Amino acid sequence: MATLKVGLVSPEREVWSGEAKMVVAQTIEGQLGIMPGHAPVLGVLLDGSVVKIEPADGGEWVTAMVGSGFFSIAGDEVSVLAEQAELGTEVDVADARRSLDEALSSAGADDGTAERRARARLRAAGSEA
Repeated sequence: MATLKVGLVSPEREVWSGEAKMVVAQTIEGQLGIMPGHAPVLGVLLDGSVVKIEPADGGEWVTAMVGSGFFSIAGDEVSVLAEQAELGTEVDVADARRSLDEALSSAGADDGTAERRARARLRAAGSEA
């Protein structure tokens, strides 16, 4: 069975890498599902969205919150390069809820980035906002 070689990185670290059956990313133009044999693509990630990866070994889906960035597909390699990325398993849910509350209380003070990112952290952790 064909697989994808996937790397999810932020400026601070490699967040996840490995073989996958599928990757789902939210772009500024819509959601994109990537499977082996996908055409080459360079896309812009939606800031404050969630990337999902289905590992080739049949393990649980990997979910990660991503800030702005981009992804590329070339051959069967997928690179996700995000300004900010956090695995759902690493999210401190209480902290994410506090961040969301702060963002909502200061609505209009920024462009909504803080709220989108806080909501994405909660979605990645499996705790819908």
